[in-house]
Amino acid sequence: MASLYLGRLKSDERQSLIAKLHGMQKGNCFICEQEIDLVVHKDTIDIDHVIPLKIGGKDDPVNFALTHASCNRSKQASHLEVARILHRFSYLKEKLAAENRSPNLGDLLQQAGGGNHALGFKLSQSELTYSFGELGDNTLRSVPVYEDELSGFRFFFAKLPIQYLAHDDHINPRSIGPNISKLVEEFHQKRPQLHVPLAWIKSDGGKSAIRVFDGQHKAAAQIMLGARALPVRVFIDPDPDTLITTNTNAGTTLKQVAFDKSVQRHLGNSLYQDRIQRFLKETTRAEDDLGFSERDLVNHFKGQSREIKRYILDAVRNGVTSDPSNKLRDYIDFGGRGKESPLSYSTIEKTFYSFFVYQEVLETPINYRAEEGENPRIVECNQILRLMNLIAEVIYVDKFDAEIGTDKIESKLQKGETFKLGHLRAFRMSKEEIIYNWLQYVAQIARHYFITLGKPDPKDRLFQVPFPDQVWENIRKFLENLSAMPLWVNTDLSETIFGGKQNNGFWKTVFETGRTPQGMVVLTQPLNLIEMIK
Repeated sequence: MASLYLGRLKSDERQSLIAKLHGMQKGNCFICEQEIDLVVHKDTIDIDHVIPLKIGGKDDPVNFALTHASCNRSKQASHLEVARILHRFSYLKEKLAAENRSPNLGDLLQQAGGGNHALGFKLSQSELTYSFGELGDNTLRSVPVYEDELSGFRFFFAKLPIQYLAHDDHINPRSIGPNISKLVEEFHQKRPQLHVPLAWIKSDGGKSAIRVFDGQHKAAAQIMLGARALPVRVFIDPDPDTLITTNTNAGTTLKQVAFDKSVQRHLGNSLYQDRIQRFLKETTRAEDDLGFSERDLVNHFKGQSREIKRYILDAVRNGVTSDPSNKLRDYIDFGGRGKESPLSYSTIEKTFYSFFVYQEVLETPINYRAEEGENPRIVECNQILRLMNLIAEVIYVDKFDAEIGTDKIESKLQKGETFKLGHLRAFRMSKEEIIYNWLQYVAQIARHYFITLGKPDPKDRLFQVPFPDQVWENIRKFLENLSAMPLWVNTDLSETIFGGKQNNGFWKTVFETGRTPQGMVVLTQPLNLIEMIK
């Protein structure tokens, strides 16, 4: 809403107001908190309402703030105080991107000066007594201890300073998602938190970190708004495996929270590692004895065969996805709703992991030829990772522009907009129904090599057999020739084959015949693998 007050100001009066706000803000932009130079930024300065007029803010100098024009145009909230908070979060995201990860509750606690003390306490059957001595507050506080009637877990409720809270990224590996902005705005409008975070402590030793494993988004939003203490439900000596399983089920079978698939795989990996530790203990093996197989694990945990198998496969998928050397990660949308990345994690699961991860448990020991680098699962992970990196290098790196993203590209082409050819090519080749088909040709290239040498077809274990350099060179040539095909950059096709979502069978027909199922010519000739690897 336009400001009548500002509209009535003369030029010298506006400059006077700018100078006054500049001094009050110590020369910094209200949103990004970086310096404003009144000379250098003279033509790129905005004056805006801190509290928007539409929600009751005054059209008066007491409600004005000075910002960079670019910050004000790109702000993530109409209320400038909220916009400033969200900008700080964006800055943290950019900082952590160098570590190939996104912020979690632990990062926000650290940024706010939290997460640096363990709680000292005395525990009886019915009561827990504690103080905040590290903060200079030696007052003894006592709270009742309850027991959950179904799980048998003991717990208490307490309002705890953020200095005593930590994030448990083992039980809850989720990063802070984009919906944090809505929670920040919700709490900023004085609406209450309806669910308290969940945490746990160890009782032995009388001192323990308080590890938050659920409700981290609500906790994070309040911390971002300046809350220095949070009400928490704290479990005492719970079984971590039960908490991981419960948290996994909440995001999968029960659908209580929106866990994306990548988080589910991370949790499955955690459960796999926990099952290994339990197996070692229950079979009285040494801690470093991995001379047992995936099949042995399944047989040991009777009645959980399906779950154990899923945990094993989750560990493989998570190992590839989370590998810091994975160049394709930068082009995958792990949340499933964004418009910046060309690939969804769901697509990665339906293609790379569905095609190339052996879906059954192995009979060979987990440590079989691990030191030589010839363990089947290690070979499998390394080769899928190498393939992802090769695809990233050929199709995405320095070609796909995340700032342009994927939103309505075909529609924009139809309206006359133009895009860099590399970006358009990467976008189109990433469509799930398209990559589903061309990625299968990669497997054919490897199989063809083994067959021509008279070796047996590895079948479902293809990626557990090391590929010689010639196979990798053939795959690179295929990808380069595939990406050079004219259809990916033909803008006329935005109204036909790229104008809507096609199914897998549609593109299978295109690649095999050069035509659509309706007879429209798309390729000059069908894909010929022999020609494509020359």
